[in-house]
Amino acid sequence: MTRYWLLTVSVSFLALAGCGTDTDIETEAEPQARPNILLIVADDLGYSDVGAFGGEIRTPTIDQLAAEGLRFSSFHALPTCSPTRSALLSGNDNHVAGLGVMGEFIYPEIADLPGYEGHLSDQVATIPEILRGAGYHTYMAGKWHLGEDDARSPYARGFEQTFTMMNGGGSHWADMRPLHPSEMIYRRNGQRIEALPDDFYSSKDYTDALIEFIDSNKDDGNPFFAYMSYTAPHDPLHAPAEYTAKYSGQYDYGWDALAVRRLSRLQELGLVPPDIMEFPPNFMTREWDSLSAEDKAAYARDMEVYAAMVEYMDMSIGRLFDCLREHGLYENTLIVFFSDNGANGAHATAYPGNADGSYLATFDNSLENRGLPGSFIDLGPSWAQASSAPFRFFKSFTAEGGIKSPLIAKMPGTTSTAGQWNHALLHVTDVMPTFLEAAGAAYPQTLDGRPIRQPIGRSMVPLLDGTKQSIRENEGIGYELFEMRAYFQDDWKLLRLPEPFGTGTWELYNLALDPCEMHDVSAENPDVKAAMVEAWQRYAEANDVVDHEGRFDAAYRAAYGDH
Repeated sequence: MTRYWLLTVSVSFLALAGCGTDTDIETEAEPQARPNILLIVADDLGYSDVGAFGGEIRTPTIDQLAAEGLRFSSFHALPTCSPTRSALLSGNDNHVAGLGVMGEFIYPEIADLPGYEGHLSDQVATIPEILRGAGYHTYMAGKWHLGEDDARSPYARGFEQTFTMMNGGGSHWADMRPLHPSEMIYRRNGQRIEALPDDFYSSKDYTDALIEFIDSNKDDGNPFFAYMSYTAPHDPLHAPAEYTAKYSGQYDYGWDALAVRRLSRLQELGLVPPDIMEFPPNFMTREWDSLSAEDKAAYARDMEVYAAMVEYMDMSIGRLFDCLREHGLYENTLIVFFSDNGANGAHATAYPGNADGSYLATFDNSLENRGLPGSFIDLGPSWAQASSAPFRFFKSFTAEGGIKSPLIAKMPGTTSTAGQWNHALLHVTDVMPTFLEAAGAAYPQTLDGRPIRQPIGRSMVPLLDGTKQSIRENEGIGYELFEMRAYFQDDWKLLRLPEPFGTGTWELYNLALDPCEMHDVSAENPDVKAAMVEAWQRYAEANDVVDHEGRFDAAYRAAYGDH
């Protein structure tokens, strides 16, 4: 990053920091000096799936981005898709941003409460709303999952051009088959799309759309904010056959061996202490050697398809970068890549309406058709745990495997931090302040005449330019989703997992010594634990967290029994 760029945006940001009462935000930076911003989010990608974080899946584009940018080892998203996305776009806690619970699980007692709308709340402003007011073009392609009707679409929340899937997931092919008995909804610039092209594949067509949007205004001198929200590698696992064929036989050794290999690579990268030799227990997983030959073949194919989805996504990101280079935009673009949560260990039967198997029985999951149109396969808990290894659990949990995400960020130009690691505790709410500082814009006090909640994140710019190694000192981060809770402060983590996943009570871990959350040190540190419990309670009060009074705890016990 050039000194001129940093000086320009810093001066304009300081000039705006005390103002901004609506969305008509001005900037004092020269248009050509303000960076473009490209945000790329993968869907249910495991922490160590990409090569830059120790994975064996071929991701040359992402790995090159890591060589040019900065990798963050302790970036945390939220446990599931839509809560992460609400916090990402608003810089606010999910309970403030409208996703106190996912929209699919709202129950009558909370339906009318602020922060539990099940869609992006009106009490927050979004990145595109602010940046569009500051003179940016705003584009989005891919998964939205923050409201399905016209009034809740990305087109209504600040995006100028959009091509989006509104749901949480579904077929990656043209057939538009949903995750469960319902319907898939696609919109372009707010208008519903009734049918997709016959050759549609999610990562291909989302990339096509974003390239089209960038091309449309490339010569007008205004910067852009582009949000590339891939649905890969979310289930159902689907990939072009030629990509799946690249991984034929490569996972025949099974998930137990993959977990060991991933742990070894993370240790080589210095991300996990070398003395860790075991994995946290997970009663949902199975031993690979206990499977029949037929089951091994089917499960190995599932992981081949998953890897193919990730590689195809990487290739598609390369297409985006090629577009930027062709137009001379790449060197002036801030690029951020991460996953919205950990790998997904839930089977397809967990989606609403799928428990009886009748809908899932309509798919052809034969070995020959797995990953192709008409199939519905998932990663399952054992592969997901390997993708999260050696961390505890996976998506849906406030344990590290559910919320630890591989973040890579590259500032415009060449930076002193290129190819390095940063180990500071970071949170998904830090993304918005980072973008606003880079753009020389400020979060407004009101939006369309109504007061809005101020963001809680911290800008990562001081980390990206190498002036600081941390942006938090003695400052905590709180979590709650479906009665799973956590609180971070420095090296400490307070964790509450419902039975049978945990004890149902608060546990305390020192992540510097125990990143796998295997040794509860509550008894040895009662004062630390008590202080952190009080801090979590303050967090809950400040962010309007509702006490579900055991509702979800009971559901877990009913589904999983005692383990």
